[in-house]
Amino acid sequence: MNAPPVRHIPALFLGTALTFGGALPLFNAAYALSEFGFPSRIANSPQAQAVFIVSGARTSAIGLAIYILYGRGMLRAVDVVLAAVGTTGLIDGWVCWREGVAGRGVFRATSAAVVAVWGWMGMTAA
Repeated sequence: MNAPPVRHIPALFLGTALTFGGALPLFNAAYALSEFGFPSRIANSPQAQAVFIVSGARTSAIGLAIYILYGRGMLRAVDVVLAAVGTTGLIDGWVCWREGVAGRGVFRATSAAVVAVWGWMGMTAA
């Protein structure tokens, strides 16, 4: 089996991160909230944990969608998902910034911008 082209690595990495990262709240929601970048006052909130579990399930579904589209050779669709996910990641960064974890917010927003641009430019399908 041939290795995927280098331009496919971001999509495969993001598919993996979303699929497994999204499942993390199912097992330890407080830890997942902390890893996301939320301060302990939010990470230790049972209400926030419940919402993050639901959100994580949807995140995993998006990661699986990337894999399904990739497996079917629908690389343009993969790029659309990357653009959309990258755009929503900008909101992740803003929320982290607003909650007092500026460093994590900048990292999330910057990473998301790279993913969004990659998808918008159609780099996976190029």
